[in-house]
Amino acid sequence: MAQLLAICAVAQLRHDPGSVGVTAIDKRPIEGAIKVGRYGVYGDVQADRKHHGGLDQAVYAYSQSDAEYWAGELGRPLQLGFFGENLRIDGLDVNELHIGDTLRIGDPNAAGSSRVVELVVTAPRVPCQTFARWVGGPDERGWVKRFSTAGRVGAYLRVTKTGKIAAGDLVEVLTQDPNSPTVRDMFTGADA
Repeated sequence: MAQLLAICAVAQLRHDPGSVGVTAIDKRPIEGAIKVGRYGVYGDVQADRKHHGGLDQAVYAYSQSDAEYWAGELGRPLQLGFFGENLRIDGLDVNELHIGDTLRIGDPNAAGSSRVVELVVTAPRVPCQTFARWVGGPDERGWVKRFSTAGRVGAYLRVTKTGKIAAGDLVEVLTQDPNSPTVRDMFTGADA
């Protein structure tokens, strides 16, 4: 079964030369059980609310296998949260989830239902220039195209059941809709 490696929130807002002037992409792991509300992980923020956040982009999930792929491609270790993700998941390719699939994350042995969160897959991440600057600036020219071409973009999630989760919790796919496009297919347009 898949496992939550880390739950991440913004470490600090950083100056960014883009139109907003700051970015909240610098996410770091949080220790212990963290509350996830309808608008995402407590303690997290989005600097650019026009393009990030809201109910349908409350949480961003990224697969450990994709992070390992990029660490090899970039030739350097990449910390948990490097992709701006809130959830780093091991043992599940989030790009192969279908739009509308439901995930349950939590500790099934914990007393009470507050140690479980349920989320619905809503959309693929669309990489932007802020992300390109974060990854490497001029040293990584063409990053958005490179990241996009690989199709390892991760998934946005809507929170349908609030609660607390922590690193080490199990991640379970509760429902799947094989008639809906996968995150990867929606991103690449293969579902058209």
